[in-house]
Amino acid sequence: MEIITTISELEALYDNASPASLDKVTPVITPMYRTWIEASRFCILSTVGTEGTDATPRGDDGPVVRITDPKTLLMPDWRGNNRMDSLRNIVRDGRVSLLFLVQGANICVRINGLAEVRLDDDLLDQFDDKGRKPRSVIVVSVAEVYSQCARALMRAGTWSGEDHSAGLPTVGDFLNEAEADFDGAAYDAAWGDRAEKTMW
Repeated sequence: MEIITTISELEALYDNASPASLDKVTPVITPMYRTWIEASRFCILSTVGTEGTDATPRGDDGPVVRITDPKTLLMPDWRGNNRMDSLRNIVRDGRVSLLFLVQGANICVRINGLAEVRLDDDLLDQFDDKGRKPRSVIVVSVAEVYSQCARALMRAGTWSGEDHSAGLPTVGDFLNEAEADFDGAAYDAAWGDRAEKTMW
């Protein structure tokens, strides 16, 4: 077994970073990055805390975040499973990364920064949708923004339109595996109606 234990060993394996991969990094959300991020309805929010790391999908029926200025964005915390792993981490350690995807686009855009969980009425009101409001709003102070290489999405054929989900376990299957007497089939059968009623 060979394990890399030093940065110098790691760097010896790879070429120097391409100039473009460094030049595209900016400390603010530029107008072009803003256009790209506002087209994204889905991102992955990564956090770190004393109990470990967390990466969670975040999605919306419009832009997944709201940009208030070149250094600040807002992410509503819509209804979920109430585990609050990401929120707990942010409260303890504000470091976050957000990876934005746009269906059909092979690049991703990443933001690194510091976040807070806020309850200000004026922030919650910004996301009011027919009386529905998020429980809280994640406010991210941007440290750096950059696009990420397209190769991973291209290799995976992410937007090829092919459906590879046939035969995969469902959430009910996972629950049944964890608890033998759990009725996973009933859980899956009820999920569609339950999700529709509890989406927000």
